[in-house]
Amino acid sequence: MTDILLDIYRKLLDHFGHLDWWPGDTAFEIIVGAILTQNTAWSNVERAISNLKDARALEPERMLTLQTGQLAKLIKPSGYYNQKAGRLKSICRYLIDRHEADFDEMAGRPTGTLREELLAINGIGPETADSILLYALEHPVFVVDAYTKRALGRIGLSGGKNSYQEIQRLFMDNLPEDTALFNDYHAQWVALGKYHCKTKPVCKGCPLREICRYAESYRLQNPPVPQ
Repeated sequence: MTDILLDIYRKLLDHFGHLDWWPGDTAFEIIVGAILTQNTAWSNVERAISNLKDARALEPERMLTLQTGQLAKLIKPSGYYNQKAGRLKSICRYLIDRHEADFDEMAGRPTGTLREELLAINGIGPETADSILLYALEHPVFVVDAYTKRALGRIGLSGGKNSYQEIQRLFMDNLPEDTALFNDYHAQWVALGKYHCKTKPVCKGCPLREICRYAESYRLQNPPVPQ
């Protein structure tokens, strides 16, 4: 399985190149982005973060001074802005109360402890918590998202009923514990999902087409038209 997963990564890397993900100037900006990107496109998150920067609100202490309504207005482009404003307030309180907003100190804590703390915050699920751990704090945790699940199912490495944890273990049990690898590999799945492995897939030019069950089924059902 290690060889299979590394071969898939190399195919993706050769196709898309190294991807500089997750964008953000600070650990806190990455944390905010991980919350804002829930149920929306990244382009909307960028607009919301730009608003926060313009308001000089992209730091935990400053964000907590805003009324929830003010914060919601700033992040409106990201959608579900009232819910997300509450979640941002909650994580700001956590960062300050538990870690004094010291991200170097926080990054030095055990991964399991941090993950439990993050998951205890209202509105923070496994994907968001792991994105924070990997991208903001540089802990070697593999992030699983909808793109990854969909592609793995079509390749045949995962069934439709596999849990988040089961899919995550597939990678973490079979790959080197390497933050940089986990970082870029997840970004590669995102790129694959964005350009090829969509709900209605674009198999032409897909770097994983030759090993994809869906693509094989598609070829059988749609043979080339004779010239």
